[in-house]
Amino acid sequence: MQITLRQLQIFTAVALSGSTAAAAQSIALSQSATSAALKELENMLSIELFDRVGKRLVLNDNGRLLLPQARQMLDAANTIEQQFSSPDTPGSGLYIGASTTIGIYLLPTLLATQATPSKQRNPRVMIANSAATAAAVAHFEVDIGLIEGPCHEPDLVVEPWLDDELVIVCAALHPILQGDPQRKVPLSDLQNALWLLREPGSGTQEAVEHVLLPHLHQLRSAVELSNSEAIKHAAAAGLGLACLSRAIVSRLLDSGELVELSTTLPELTRRFFLIYHRNKTLSPQLNAFLNHCRQMTHA
Repeated sequence: MQITLRQLQIFTAVALSGSTAAAAQSIALSQSATSAALKELENMLSIELFDRVGKRLVLNDNGRLLLPQARQMLDAANTIEQQFSSPDTPGSGLYIGASTTIGIYLLPTLLATQATPSKQRNPRVMIANSAATAAAVAHFEVDIGLIEGPCHEPDLVVEPWLDDELVIVCAALHPILQGDPQRKVPLSDLQNALWLLREPGSGTQEAVEHVLLPHLHQLRSAVELSNSEAIKHAAAAGLGLACLSRAIVSRLLDSGELVELSTTLPELTRRFFLIYHRNKTLSPQLNAFLNHCRQMTHA
């Protein structure tokens, strides 16, 4: 039996796209060649990997068993290419996944301060919420993830990274301040207030619930927004309270558009994490980036 990486690449493309036509476009191959390669793979394994549902190809139990192994094999092959390319040879570069806050506020600094050989391709970056980033790492779609909430993917190595301070903010004229920006806001007022929240799967939202719910027991939602940038501007417009990283709101605090609430709550912090697949071969490029991240001391 001689299964090829090309066959595994084609199988993976079909699994992700749901058809040989869409897969063929994604890997620059004709549909007939894609179908033939998939059929050859199934014949070699003496199994079918997909259920044919109309025009769609849906992974069956055999396909679901093969998919993570195929992804791991393709990732290992890509790592080998990176590992043995010289600094003067353009490599494929790293593919980094980052949750929203990290991707917008921390990752640019990380990339700007890392020394990179001049002819080495710059990293690619995927920015999504923490759950989507962890799923991408688990499926070998990105090399490493930087997330701002707990990881629920069992096949990943999760390395504690940075502590991040969370602050509760609102507009300068929000009624909860009663005209006094220095007012110490009681828990009862926080419980009755309307909050600006992130979507399910967001590391920020999970962290906010983790630090606030033990004290407030519930968070009344004014509106749910898909990124922290939108939340901070909604808070500045007076739509509700927000609990966000200090790094996100520092400029609006300095300008007076937002006010940090003084409360009886303890200090609010969360942890950022570095994640990678436990079966991931750590190339020199990936190890260098990991070590560079570890040298960062604060968010």
